[in-house]
Amino acid sequence: MLLDYFTLIHILISIVGIAAGFGMLAGLLTGAVLPRWTAWFLWMTIATSVTGFFFPFKGFTPALLFGVLSLFVLAPTTYAIYGKRLAGRWRGVFVIGAITALYLNFFVLIAQMFQKMPSLIALAPTQSEPAFAVTQGAVLMAFIALGWSAMKRSRVAY
Repeated sequence: MLLDYFTLIHILISIVGIAAGFGMLAGLLTGAVLPRWTAWFLWMTIATSVTGFFFPFKGFTPALLFGVLSLFVLAPTTYAIYGKRLAGRWRGVFVIGAITALYLNFFVLIAQMFQKMPSLIALAPTQSEPAFAVTQGAVLMAFIALGWSAMKRSRVAY
């Protein structure tokens, strides 16, 4: 039962992180850094990755891989905004890192939906079916387009 509560907390942290990430992204697409949205996104995304390591597991799983990748991306992203204040090339490091971290969270959200929602399970029971691949591919393309747009429009000052 304790694991159920921990799972709920992990999910809530993840949802807050994703929602804040879209708030942050909205700012980047208008050329602004929204400090509160950005802080919530970064800290909730870090918390999502860290809490993921506390679930029971056997061996190295895709969930662990995504947690490691996320933290690997978030380290320079967080340093770019709080350590380097987005000076020079650090602006690009931040924008690319933040959108990559948001994409990784969203990828996991979709994977979880395909594992938990009956209608999506019917479409892709093993997540190796075309429905899953097409969905994830479309999301990847959308994030690449959003990232490209954010890089072009983002003349951020923090």
